[in-house]
Amino acid sequence: MENNKQLFLGIEGMTCASCSARIEKVLNRLDGVEASVNLAMEKATVILTNSNVTIQDIEDKIEKLGFTVKQQKFELDIMGMTCASCSARIEKVVGKLRGVKSVHVNLALERATITSVEGTVTEEEIIKRIENLGFKAKHHQNEQESSRKKKGTEIIRQKRMFTIALLFSIPLFVTMIDHFYPERMLLPHWLMNGYVQWALATPVQFYAGFQFYRGAYKSLKGGSANMDVLVAMGTSAAYFYSVWLIMQGETYLFFETSAVIITLILLGKLLEARAKGSTSEAIKKLLGLQAKRAVVVRNGAEQEITIEDVVINDIVVVRPGEKIPVDGVITEGYSTIDESMLTGESIPVDKKVDDEVIGATINKHGSFMFRATKVGKETTLAQIVKVVEEAQGSKAPIQRLVDVISGYFVPVAVLIAFLSFITWYFFLGASFQDALINFTAVLVIACPCALGLATPTSIMVGTGKGAENGILYKGGEHLERAHKADTIVLDKTGTITKGEPELTNVSAFSSSSFTEDELLKIVASVEKNSEHPLGQAIVTHAKNKGIALEVASQFEAIPGRGLKAIINQKPVFVGTRRLLSENNISFSEHEKTMLQLEAEGKTAILIAVDYTSVGIIALADQVKDTSKEAVERLQKMGLSVIMMTGDNERTANAIAKQVGIHDVFSEVLPEDKANKVKELKELGKKVIMVGDGINDAPALAVADIGMAIGTGSDVAIEAADITLMRGDLRSIPEAILLSRLTMRNIKQNLFWAFIYNSIGLPIAAAGLLAPWIAGAAMAFSSVSVVSNSLRLKRVKLK
Repeated sequence: MENNKQLFLGIEGMTCASCSARIEKVLNRLDGVEASVNLAMEKATVILTNSNVTIQDIEDKIEKLGFTVKQQKFELDIMGMTCASCSARIEKVVGKLRGVKSVHVNLALERATITSVEGTVTEEEIIKRIENLGFKAKHHQNEQESSRKKKGTEIIRQKRMFTIALLFSIPLFVTMIDHFYPERMLLPHWLMNGYVQWALATPVQFYAGFQFYRGAYKSLKGGSANMDVLVAMGTSAAYFYSVWLIMQGETYLFFETSAVIITLILLGKLLEARAKGSTSEAIKKLLGLQAKRAVVVRNGAEQEITIEDVVINDIVVVRPGEKIPVDGVITEGYSTIDESMLTGESIPVDKKVDDEVIGATINKHGSFMFRATKVGKETTLAQIVKVVEEAQGSKAPIQRLVDVISGYFVPVAVLIAFLSFITWYFFLGASFQDALINFTAVLVIACPCALGLATPTSIMVGTGKGAENGILYKGGEHLERAHKADTIVLDKTGTITKGEPELTNVSAFSSSSFTEDELLKIVASVEKNSEHPLGQAIVTHAKNKGIALEVASQFEAIPGRGLKAIINQKPVFVGTRRLLSENNISFSEHEKTMLQLEAEGKTAILIAVDYTSVGIIALADQVKDTSKEAVERLQKMGLSVIMMTGDNERTANAIAKQVGIHDVFSEVLPEDKANKVKELKELGKKVIMVGDGINDAPALAVADIGMAIGTGSDVAIEAADITLMRGDLRSIPEAILLSRLTMRNIKQNLFWAFIYNSIGLPIAAAGLLAPWIAGAAMAFSSVSVVSNSLRLKRVKLK
């Protein structure tokens, strides 16, 4: 570490001066460390003087005290990478910078994500280090339009270079045929002249092929070797040897070898650039959903503005057929909204006053006004785009092995090429020309482009396909791990069920004089004073039936028992068996009815008027229409499905029976849910936990994969690895199926990439592969890998 280095570390968790004093005391005990902690700024100024103390040592000391050192994330666009060895070299070098925790370089996206301890390294330092390696780097602006323009410009440039190379290479390619069949001369005799061939090959070698020389120079300057080194070495050998032959008066030249190889590789790069552009179409589609303008009410008048100018608390007007510009809450009017483009749910959703609306969804029928609550980067759409971008830029664990192999592949290939040349020329008696041809073929066939693209392109397409279906993977590692799951743990309330109680039964006893509507009127009149969800469901049901409620006096809520009040000068009791028993009200003759309702998974409530039991009302958190179908599909996929709930055993089993679940964890306290997941993992299970509530967050974090229902709480979504934008459990098998298909696709890509190099290298070394054929094979291997990845876009998950 550099001497006398000053760091500014962000620290979370400090609450008072004793916290900062404690951190200072511990850090200052370290040899050569001077620390000062600012509580208000939540920062520690650390000066390192002639010390071997590392950033990790300091971080460990702070975290042992119970505080957290803040981390920062940099996203950089990197230009000039050509193969996996480039990205591996950048990861290795940047990873050695002080404070850097992780480096992920995505070759397909041409982007690096660097996480470091806050205050230890700057973006400028990272960029400088990358540029010292011979690449260009800049801050990644989350601007998809400029990104698309950049990709479009690159495609145009590659197309121009390929066209130029092709025009000059065609005559040279024909001369190669004429060498084999001189009796069928296809070209005028003067084109066979060596100087003419030299003139045709030079623009291809040094204009169209200049990018390979530039890339090779930067790579070697940075201390590594990449695809450009192989291409530049191979083609230069053929070109300059041909120049030497002309000087010797020879007519059998090899200009066509170097020119045709460069042309074919440029064709491969052009096709690859076009195909790679298709892998990120998911983000383009998402951004295309966004409205461009909004109508807002300001100073009592409507005015049309760009969505960038919409601010929080603006009142926005939306008419039929228009896109909703930002997120908000309806303040006036009602409508039906198509949210399928974000959630994948095809059925339009009814919206009324106080309901939330999401930007980029489509208003189908009515007009309404809403108050903007999230704008710009805070909108749901912007957050989804961010998650998808981060997932596409992340690195799956399987990629790390590939990176290690790619890092050694190019030097080994160069070594094999030289050994091939030496063996053929010095030991097997081949001519210099033949040995050189074999040398060139080995270099060209060895390029590890397909190997470097095999995993990231599949991850990009897979995460994009998920986003189109309302499934958000927060990283490539989660997309990979999901396919290994064998156990699914489902929370009940809000996950299997709707999470909203509904009135299901109103039963007036025959011994009473009340009708069902009269009974409902009495209960709702008492419950309107309660804030309990069950009470609100009863009141809502009564109002929907147009029942006018009575005035209840002397209202009293009795915790754990129920409610009591006076209506029409008569005492009314609404609640549990215990409430009636404590007031000496008999209900034993109705116990059988109570047990039957509870066996159906319902909450039964007794009603008594004037100390006489008069009826029962039952409510239930209804099972979602698609839950049973989702469970059946999971079981058919060979997965074990478990329901976990805090409900009593009778109610839990009733709900489980409705959806076909046989294993139930009932009466589980919120704080014990994570422990249940741990127990399953200790048994060797690979667990996916699915939930939607705040109390599910610990269990989501502990599971191998946490899935949050997107309609649930923000805390649950934040703790999860995969977010299901629909409140539909059918997204679970779809997420797992997509994971399986993506992993299969990656393995296919890796298989063919490894086979291509494994077979191609020895064939080329054995002298059985012409260099121009090696160039064509190398070029199209990358295209085939990307094309295979694009097949994921056509898979059906439903």
